[in-house]
Amino acid sequence: MTAGRRLLRLASLGAALLAWQLLTSLDVNLWLRFEQFPTVGEVASTFADRATTGPYRQDLGFSLRRIVTGFALASVLGVAAGTAIARSRLAADLLGPVLEVLRPIPAIALVPVAILLFPSNEQGIVFITCAAAFFPVLVSTRHAVSALSPVWEEAVLTMGGGRARILFSVILPGALPGIFGGLSVGIGVSWICVISAEMISGEYGVGYRTWQDYTVVDYPGVFVGMATIGALGWLTSTAVERTGRHLTRWLPSRTRGADTPGSRTVGSRAPGPRTPGSRTPGPHVPGSRSPAPAPATADGPPG
Repeated sequence: MTAGRRLLRLASLGAALLAWQLLTSLDVNLWLRFEQFPTVGEVASTFADRATTGPYRQDLGFSLRRIVTGFALASVLGVAAGTAIARSRLAADLLGPVLEVLRPIPAIALVPVAILLFPSNEQGIVFITCAAAFFPVLVSTRHAVSALSPVWEEAVLTMGGGRARILFSVILPGALPGIFGGLSVGIGVSWICVISAEMISGEYGVGYRTWQDYTVVDYPGVFVGMATIGALGWLTSTAVERTGRHLTRWLPSRTRGADTPGSRTVGSRAPGPRTPGSRTPGPHVPGSRSPAPAPATADGPPG
């Protein structure tokens, strides 16, 4: 990313904070009411007071542990189930109908089920987080595997490769771009559901602390929780996307060579100006003769 793009992004964030500060400090009350909103300075002061405290760090640890555990389980199960459904008719017939019935159910609606199934709230929250990320990964993997060209698989079979070689050398590498698309969606949905689950049945975590601040009418604390959730979500989402770019670095990059205008591939030559009647010289074949130059005329040099 160029320095100009970084400055543009920082300017966008700064403009949003400036608008927030102006609307809240001036108590704007047109159609939207900003007189009860805390200012940017009040939120920053509350964050500075909490950032070094034990409870704040404890909440961060609980939320991150839940999101990492649930998302890791969803990634493994989603990729495995999606690959099986795309590759096996038996798996599609056995798993497909059940998963398609469960897929439209919001993960947060599974809170009562988690309370009944699991002996502790911690395990229930991890289950809800896993369920939220599972279906985006499943669907993206299924479509990515189904879209692969059978030519690659036939090439491996021709060279004597077995099913395991096809799976790990053709299917999974070829489907990686689509899989990471589902993972990027899944990590965002996981944060939505883990925060909601912490608000409903959690004892610790950023969502639980944010809800407690709301119940005691501590609005700066609520906005500190919201900012923390946004920052954590951005960090984890960026980590997933960078991991995907690293594992799929064999893909052609559309930005390669675009940062330096006028850059060319190494070894290439810029075409020179062509004169009327000139021909581009073709490759020289050994044993062939070069055409003799045309004789000069009285009108000038040969064309």
